[in-house]
Amino acid sequence: MPEPSSTQRRIVLYPAPVLLRKAAPVERIDEWVRRLVEDMIRVMRDHEGAGIAAPQVGESVRIFVVEERQADDGEPAEPLGVYINPVLSLPVGAVEPFEEGCLSLPDIRAEIRRPPTITISATDLEGRTFTRTADGFLARVWQHEFDHLEGTLILDRMTSIDRIACRRTLKELQADWEEANPPVPKPEETPPPAKGIGRVLRGFKRR
Repeated sequence: MPEPSSTQRRIVLYPAPVLLRKAAPVERIDEWVRRLVEDMIRVMRDHEGAGIAAPQVGESVRIFVVEERQADDGEPAEPLGVYINPVLSLPVGAVEPFEEGCLSLPDIRAEIRRPPTITISATDLEGRTFTRTADGFLARVWQHEFDHLEGTLILDRMTSIDRIACRRTLKELQADWEEANPPVPKPEETPPPAKGIGRVLRGFKRR
């Protein structure tokens, strides 16, 4: 695992490369992982999200956390859950559209089609493995956060019409990222000698 960072983690925005690649499995649950989870929970709550994945705070490892703090249907809110090395299986039902947003794609929302019921197997922060099945909003959050671990964003699941509609916002995000992350200039290299010079010098005779 990487060394603990002294810099406070914050939300990473599109098109940061860490959001676009598949995350690595967690090999062991140590202090680094615990600090990462603490940062993820803080960022998720600061931004009033229902879930957040490790790549969204700049760490390419397979962890996400979920917390549904307000229940819209009168049912108890989903308590905080930590999902390490999650695996999704057994989708049930025809895919259904539902409007989704993403903390890493501010001001972008679109209807995303997903199965309404899904099963998840994962490890919690205490190292215990578990399996759960859920439907409705929780199942959708699981699938959304799992997508982040695969390097998949809601952009990749949008219809072409929705993607065109948010094109301007995407360009602005791209421009902001490029401004904050200018390319590193390559070190100057000594150019190789021009071809033929060696042969010319060897054939030159002094008078």
